[in-house]
Amino acid sequence: MSQEPSSHSASIAAVASTNFIRNLIEADLAAGKHVARRWSGQPGPAAQQLAGELDPARIRTRFPPEPNGYLHFGHAKSICLNFGLAQDYGGRCHLRFDDTNPEKEEQEYVDSIIDAVHWLGFSWEGPLVEGSADSECNLYFASNYFDWMVAFAEYLISSGHAYVDSQSAEEMRASRGTLTEAGADSPFRQRSADESMDLFKRMQKGEFPDGAHILRARIDMAAGNINLRDPAIYRIRHASHHNTGDRWCVYPMYTYAHPIEDALENITHSICTLEFADQRPFYDWLLERLAEGGLLQRPLPQQIEFSRLNLTYIVLSKRKLIQLVEERHVSGWDDPRLPTLVGARRRGYPAAGFRLFAERVGVSKSDSLIEYSLLEDCMREVLNDAAERRVAVLDPLKLIIDNYPAGESEECFAPNHPLKPETGKRAMPFGRELWIEREDFMAQPSKGYHRLYPGNMARLRYGYVVKCTGFDRDDSGVVSAVHCEYFADSKSGTPGADGYKVKGNLHWISVAEACRAEVRLYDRLFAVPSPGARRDGDPEGVERDFRADLNPDSMRVIQAWLEPSLKGVQPEECFQFERHGYFVADRLDSQPGAPVFNRTVTLRDSWSVKGGARK
Repeated sequence: MSQEPSSHSASIAAVASTNFIRNLIEADLAAGKHVARRWSGQPGPAAQQLAGELDPARIRTRFPPEPNGYLHFGHAKSICLNFGLAQDYGGRCHLRFDDTNPEKEEQEYVDSIIDAVHWLGFSWEGPLVEGSADSECNLYFASNYFDWMVAFAEYLISSGHAYVDSQSAEEMRASRGTLTEAGADSPFRQRSADESMDLFKRMQKGEFPDGAHILRARIDMAAGNINLRDPAIYRIRHASHHNTGDRWCVYPMYTYAHPIEDALENITHSICTLEFADQRPFYDWLLERLAEGGLLQRPLPQQIEFSRLNLTYIVLSKRKLIQLVEERHVSGWDDPRLPTLVGARRRGYPAAGFRLFAERVGVSKSDSLIEYSLLEDCMREVLNDAAERRVAVLDPLKLIIDNYPAGESEECFAPNHPLKPETGKRAMPFGRELWIEREDFMAQPSKGYHRLYPGNMARLRYGYVVKCTGFDRDDSGVVSAVHCEYFADSKSGTPGADGYKVKGNLHWISVAEACRAEVRLYDRLFAVPSPGARRDGDPEGVERDFRADLNPDSMRVIQAWLEPSLKGVQPEECFQFERHGYFVADRLDSQPGAPVFNRTVTLRDSWSVKGGARK
C-alpha cells in the first residue's frame, strides 16, 4: 500500500476537494494527525497496537453492515464512498460485520454482503506497502471483539462509569424523560462498583433470564441529548450466534460496540449517515473514557455524518422491503424490481453504473430527494459504452418479400458496436420471410408516419429497401402479415444503396433463423415518486399504505424473437437491443440455447408520472 496517493488518485482528490468529507481528510493529512498511529496488523487494544509498527495506511475507513438483510442502493453509496476515499488517499477500507444482535443475523447475509462488495469492484485485501509481499486482509467481525468489549465494560464499572440496572424495560422508558424534561435517576444508579461487577459477571455466566438486568453507562440523566441519559451498553440474550455459537449470553448494544470496533481497527474517519449524529456525543464520551484508562491509543476515531441516499420511486426501509418480499409483491430479495444490490445485478445494472452514480450525487450534510432518472442515466452511460448491439423483435409481425426467391438466404452485416469499430461486424441471415415490429406497419398511416404502409418504401436496416404492396388480416381483423417487394440493387453497403432515399428504417430478423426467448420488461416498482406519502384529501395523521402505490405494470413477460447470435449467450451478458433498450441474460434462469432476458433500462427516459408507466 502506497503512503502517497497515485497521481491519478491525487487528481481525483483535487477535483473533489469541495466534498466536505474530503476537506476534513485533507486537513487531517496536512496536519499529520494520524502519522504516529501504530498498527499490529490486527484489531486490538492500545497495548497490542502500540507494540506494532507505524500504521502503513494514511487513513482507515470502514463499511460496517449488520448481517441481517440484503444490501440496497443506499449501501452502494456508502460502499463507494468509504472504499473510494481509502483508495484515493493511500488508505485502507475495512469490511466489518456488526454482528452484535444474534437473533436477526445469518450466514446467508454475510455471504451476500461479501459478494455484493466484490461485485461493486472493491476489495479489503492488499499489500501493506506497495510492492511488499506482506498483505493485509481487512475483513472483520464485531463478534470477534466480544472479549475486549466485556473487558472494557468491566473497566467502566470499576472506574465508576457504568452500573447494572435492574429496572424493567418499561420502567427505564418511563424514567428516561423527554426532549423538554430531564430523566429520573434509576433507583440502582448508586449501586456500588463491586455489586455491579458481581452482577455483570453473573450475567455473563447465564444466571439471569433475558431482561432481568442491563448494564448502563453512568453519564447524566439530565443531559439535553437523550442519548447521554445513561444509555444501555450490555443486555442479556440467551441466543445462539452465527459466529460465536452459544459462548455468550450477554451481547453489547450497537451504540456501545460500534465506536469500540472503530478504535480497535485503527479507523481514522468513521463515516455514517445523519441519523447517527445524535449518537456522536456518546461515541466520543465512550472512547474518551476508554482512552483515559489506557485501553485505546490516540488519536481516537472521528465520526463524520453525511446525508443518506433518498431516491424517488423506491423504498429503502428494511421493514418495507421485508414486507414486499414476505407478502410476495416481488419474487424475492433478488427480484430485478427491488432496490437491493442482488436485484440490481440480476436486472443488469452494471457495478460501474453505481460507482458513477455515487460520484454524481456526491455527499452532503443536508437531506435531498434524488430523481431515479439520474440513476438510470448513469446506467445508460455505462451500458452505451460497454454493451454490444443486437436485434430483437418484441412485438412480432411477419413481413413477406414476395419477389425474393423462396428457400434462399444471404448474409447482411451489422456492426457489433457503432462506437467501437474494432469489435467488428456480425452476420445476420436474410430471407424471404422476416419478423418486424408491429408498430412498423400501419394500414392507414397517421400524419408523419414514415415506416411501412401500402405503397410506401422503407429500408430494412443493414439490408434492402422494400416497398409495401399489401397485407393480410386474420379472422378477427388483425393484420397478420405484410407483403413487400424488395429492390435487389439497394443492399446496404453496396454502391446501389445510395440511389434510394427513404425515411423509414426498420429492424428485422429472419423467420427461419430467429431465436425465440422469454423477455421480461421491467419498470419502476412504484407508480409515484414518494411511495406512501400523503396526498391531498388524505386524513391528517394517518400514514398512507405504501403498497397502494405499487406499479401494476412494473413487469411484463413476453415471448420475443431474437437474432440467432443471441441463442448461445451466457448468463449476465448484456446487450443493447437496438431501438428497445439495454437487456441482460438472466443470471439464474438463462440456460444454454434458451436465454431469458431482463430489460435493464430503456434507451431514454420516457417515464410518465401521470400515467405511472413508460410512454
